[in-house]
This record gives sequence, structure tokens and C-alpha cells, in this order.
Amino acid sequence: MKVVSKIIKVSSKGEDVIIDITEELSNVVKESNIENGTVTVFISGSTAAITTIEYEPGLIHDFPEMLSRIVPKNIEYKHDNTWHDGNGHSHVRASLIGPSLTVPVIYGKLALGTWQQIVLLEMDTRPRNRNVILQIMGE
Repeated sequence: MKVVSKIIKVSSKGEDVIIDITEELSNVVKESNIENGTVTVFISGSTAAITTIEYEPGLIHDFPEMLSRIVPKNIEYKHDNTWHDGNGHSHVRASLIGPSLTVPVIYGKLALGTWQQIVLLEMDTRPRNRNVILQIMGE
């Protein structure tokens, strides 16, 4: 079995930004020369998340609004009382979605649905430079 690791650097403008990283990930998978296996996509950091979504204007608007209903900004978070950085809701939102995703690689391509893209969800209250770690395993 072959293992290829790669870090993709992504810059965000801050909270509620959704960044489509599918094309970059697809290129890394292709360059790995792994035909069949899996790729794990992991965001290092506790205020961002990785998931799939249909990357279109309606959902790009709807997804952050859904998160604000589930984890509102305007309530007390003990994290904010401890660190005074105003991003307690960011940590909770990121942990709710999760930091990683595993996608099958079949015939050298990500096995995604027609309307399915892999996205980085930025939830911190300020612009951030992120490292997306990829680990592709297979043959």
C-alpha cells in the first residue's frame, strides 16, 4: 500500500466563508498516482470544519444561517469568558460539523456525487490561513 501526504494552504476572509477545495484535492489525488483507496481530508485548527455540500449560491447562504440558528453568536459561551476572544460560537460550530472527511478514491478520482463538492467552512471571527492536510492511501 502507498501513502501520500500533502498540505494545501487556504486563506479565508473569516466567519461564514465556505471555500470549495474540490478541484485542488482532485489534482492532488491525480498526482498521487493512487488508483484505488481513500483520501482523508483534515483541517488543523479548532474553528474550521470540512464537509461536503452542493456548492451553489443558495446553500452557500443557507448553511451559515442554519449554523446561526443552531449555535447563535449572541449567547454566553464560557470560552469567551475564559479567553475574551469572542469566538466561542466558532469553536462549537466547528466541532459540530467536524474537522475531517474520508472519501473513496476509485480509478484515480474522488468518488463524489454529481453535485457534491468538498468544502472548508471558516467559522472564526477573523481572517485565517489554514492548512488542509490530505492523506491518500491505496494502490
